[in-house]
Amino acid sequence: MKVCIHNGLLIAVLTRNEHCPPHVHVGANEWEARFEFSFWHNGVRLLDVLPVQNKPTVAVLENLRQTIKQPSHLRRAREIWWRNLQTVCLINQLWDTEASEVASAKNRQSSASIIKYARFDAGAYKTVLQLEGQSNFMEIRL
Repeated sequence: MKVCIHNGLLIAVLTRNEHCPPHVHVGANEWEARFEFSFWHNGVRLLDVLPVQNKPTVAVLENLRQTIKQPSHLRRAREIWWRNLQTVCLINQLWDTEASEVASAKNRQSSASIIKYARFDAGAYKTVLQLEGQSNFMEIRL
């Protein structure tokens, strides 16, 4: 599903056979890139470009990343992902309550808890988490 168009390139969330992490696809005849986005922060990062030998310039990829990162485009990508896939790709990951971020299992801190429940509230534009051992829900306003 279309998120937006940038310089003639379609930026879209595919809705068939998709998988975590949340991402959009963009490409030309010669290449396709995937950019990861999140339901707990507003960053966007390049996942990969295939085939590597046809990779566009760094400037093209950075312009695409900045376009996806625009609030209206990021919101649309999140809404499409959630509506079609019903996951924010956070369940069973660790949440560090002191740092307010997803934590690495390798560097688990005492302030990290397993995310037992996660959903996206598109209307309020927030992510709702429930951490293991806690009865209250935590909200991340995007």
